[in-house]
Amino acid sequence: MKIHIKGGRLVDPRHGIDAQRDLFIAAGKVVGVGAPPEGFHANRVLDAAGLVVAPGLVDLSARLREPGFEHKATLESEMRAAVAGGVTTLAVPPDTDPPLDEPGLVEMLKHRAKSLNLAHVHPLGALTARLEGERLAEMAELADAGCVAFSQADAPLPNAEVLWRALQYAATMGYAVWLQPQEPSLARSGVAHDGEVATRLGLAGVPPFAETIALATILALVRVTGTRVHLCRLSTAEGVAMVRQAKREGLPVTADVAAHHVHLSDVDIGWFDAHFRLVPPLRSARDRDALRAGLADGTIDAVCSDHAPVDEDAKLLPFAEAEPGASGLELVLALTLKWAAEAKVPLASALARVTSAPAAVLGIDAGHLGIGHGADVCVFDPAAHFRVTPDALRSQGKNTPFLGYELAGVVRYTLVSGHLVHEAPAA
Repeated sequence: MKIHIKGGRLVDPRHGIDAQRDLFIAAGKVVGVGAPPEGFHANRVLDAAGLVVAPGLVDLSARLREPGFEHKATLESEMRAAVAGGVTTLAVPPDTDPPLDEPGLVEMLKHRAKSLNLAHVHPLGALTARLEGERLAEMAELADAGCVAFSQADAPLPNAEVLWRALQYAATMGYAVWLQPQEPSLARSGVAHDGEVATRLGLAGVPPFAETIALATILALVRVTGTRVHLCRLSTAEGVAMVRQAKREGLPVTADVAAHHVHLSDVDIGWFDAHFRLVPPLRSARDRDALRAGLADGTIDAVCSDHAPVDEDAKLLPFAEAEPGASGLELVLALTLKWAAEAKVPLASALARVTSAPAAVLGIDAGHLGIGHGADVCVFDPAAHFRVTPDALRSQGKNTPFLGYELAGVVRYTLVSGHLVHEAPAA
């Protein structure tokens, strides 16, 4: 299939392109930018006048719920949600059931995902066996099976010696380790940010130093091991400051933030709305503003959806008993554009946070539109608005704190390896 995307504003942050240029695709790859190669004859022309043509989005945290949690969502439902949101590459945490701690499970997941021909799926292997935090998983075998990095997801790692040994081994083998900084002994019983709102509502709090104490331990171990560490879902102002200093020191660390933490704070919980029950919890307005600033200045490398579909019954429970998590694959682009408009961040810089920067964290060739490289493309209308409703979400999980919001940024076309996998109905 040869495709000509015509008349759009091409924004490719990695290659410094932000101009009206046509894009030409053949055999799954980009074969021309601005002008077609000799003898090119398109099978289909996509009219992108008034639209933005960007690399497909790269999401650093999307729980697709297989294997083991098919009652919450399926691989097919969530991958269709991904491409509807312009997301063409997904990193999948290892907290499935059973966890991704055996090569066979990783190979099965990759095979299932590839057979759907929708988006690229990159599993994260379990850092410890069964994510129990006691014994290291067989990282070499998991890497051979296709894991791009190793993580505990949200599972606690209470033993600093285990973390030290894990980082030593990962450094020796050249693997990256992804960690969510949260001290389990301080966060175990908490369900909301430890502040005025939690006190008023009578909710057990998670203090911000649960993040910074864990972060201090991680950074100390990075200094002695030199391991590449990605810090997942920063949530505090102090955490952002610590990562900023670590980068100034030249430590090999990167960081991301969940899209909902860029816009929301603990006051949005209202009267026990379980859609706002998240891990880490929504922090104070001061923390939220620091996250936005860290994203703008590059301290935080990427925005992720932190997609975690939950069945409706699990969200109908009282706030403290409700299952944490939010669906976000279909909203991450619009929420990134919203932040950029409010923070007066140029479009190319904003798109870098969901394309080239997360691709660099993963260490994969994605998030750009270079000639000769895979044609993963997101074509969207930055001026078109949509209302977030359960019926509008393709994800099986309808749980999002943004229900009722009207957001700008409608994805018109998504291409994966040159194949048109999503086309929005004509308005």
